[in-house]
Amino acid sequence: MPNNEIWVFGDLRTRHLLDLSVKVLTKAAGLAGQTGDRLAMFSLTPAGSNGLTESEDQTCAIQGSVEDEAVAWGADVVYLFENDRFSAPTPHLFADALTPVIKERSPRLVLFPLTDFGRELAARSAAATKAGLMADCVELRPGEDGSFVGLCPAWGGEIMAEITYAPGSGTGFATVQPHGATVKMVTARSGRIERVALTDITEAKGIRLVSSQPVSIATDDIENAPTVVVGGAGLGSMENFGQVRQLAAAIAGQVAATRPPVFSHWVAEDRLIGQTGKTVRPNLLISIGTSGAIQYTAGIMAAGTIVAINREPSAPIFRIADIGVVADATTFLPLLIPRMRQAVMRRLADELCTDMPAQSGKSGFGEKIRALRVAQGWSQEHLAEATGQTPEFIADVESGEISPPVAFILRLSSTCGVDPGTFLRDEEKERIRDQRTQAYVNRTRNYSYETLTSGAEHDHLRAFMVTIEPHHDHKPVAYKHEGEEFIFVMEGKLAFSLGSKVHVLQKGESIHFNSNTPHKLKSLSAEITRCLVILYTI
Repeated sequence: MPNNEIWVFGDLRTRHLLDLSVKVLTKAAGLAGQTGDRLAMFSLTPAGSNGLTESEDQTCAIQGSVEDEAVAWGADVVYLFENDRFSAPTPHLFADALTPVIKERSPRLVLFPLTDFGRELAARSAAATKAGLMADCVELRPGEDGSFVGLCPAWGGEIMAEITYAPGSGTGFATVQPHGATVKMVTARSGRIERVALTDITEAKGIRLVSSQPVSIATDDIENAPTVVVGGAGLGSMENFGQVRQLAAAIAGQVAATRPPVFSHWVAEDRLIGQTGKTVRPNLLISIGTSGAIQYTAGIMAAGTIVAINREPSAPIFRIADIGVVADATTFLPLLIPRMRQAVMRRLADELCTDMPAQSGKSGFGEKIRALRVAQGWSQEHLAEATGQTPEFIADVESGEISPPVAFILRLSSTCGVDPGTFLRDEEKERIRDQRTQAYVNRTRNYSYETLTSGAEHDHLRAFMVTIEPHHDHKPVAYKHEGEEFIFVMEGKLAFSLGSKVHVLQKGESIHFNSNTPHKLKSLSAEITRCLVILYTI
């Protein structure tokens, strides 16, 4: 007969995996409090070890010891099953070692965190001990007959099935969703620690570990991203899912998805969020075209602010959303994306122009530029070319070594497809409009300028015919401004100096450049030189 203990597997491979085990432990603590059972965490570890698994290039140590932490989170007893072979963890090795221990000690319930390793270890151990296994439990509660009932999503998350073990089946196994636990750590708790040497472990045939190394944290790690944009089945097609990528790129966020887009190959499987995928905890999560099935929402409950966009007002996702938008995503996103781009540029400009000292670290201006660049899929070289800078300049901006001029943000906004004027304050727009008007008036009064856009003193786009005397420099009548210019030589021969480089343009040739770059015009011909000049200014 089973004894009165509930066991929880403590995964010692990494700090993150141990945290998942601890969350299952805290859920089990609530269950044990209702049933009166003793709660135990068990781990398989090399003899004498009290920390996490070590690898050649990474030591995963923790403060204190695993057993002290387990007790603080609710364990009454900690079992450390020891064997030197456990330094290379594998599910088949652990299952072979656990089988005789579980048969001998007969705990009422053995729980595993819902991870790939936990699933396989639970399945192997349950099969070897001829025990029942409940998979993917969100919660566990006591049954009326003294057994346990698991709440498990079914039918695509539309319903929550209640599953239990057959009467008289002995030890029960379950894999449990780690998230949603609310029990607090109590450091003053005391518990019993029992070290058990396992010496007779069956050697598995046909299976051997060839190599093992920790996975490096990628720059596109969605589990630790501050902003995540999730697309669901409601987007309808791969083309529409592309709008999720556009929105994520605009706000320097990470792309994620529910199960249907992954099944349809709109996005890679490592972008999956939910019980069978990853759990995220961003400051901002935008959920687009997702119904709100429990398998998905279990992975986003730790998000700071959840914004949901769905055409169905009754969609379950709105029950957990902080902000809800009832709209068809394919209609709403094309309107939202450019506004978000504008908001990002405005925020960057505000931060750059503030009188406050520059921030350092990941929250600083340079880090935001880097995040925006990475989200767009650009290299430093690409961004440098697009903004008229050098890769070294971009690297210094991103590292916080220098603060770029406002002109850099204007060019960056153009690269992102945002009109620079959209993030100027009203007073800034008024000042620039006055300057633009006065420059237009001055040009039209000067004999060398012939306006081709009458009445365009308030317009962003204007055209002039510029006349330059033979072998003379052109004296511009304007103010220094941000924007773009296009020059087409109608007659004569033009020497055009752009920065430190001189371009010689013959009749019929043209050049396009940023207005803020220093430039000069000079006639090289014995006849009058005439040029069509088109200006776009903010």
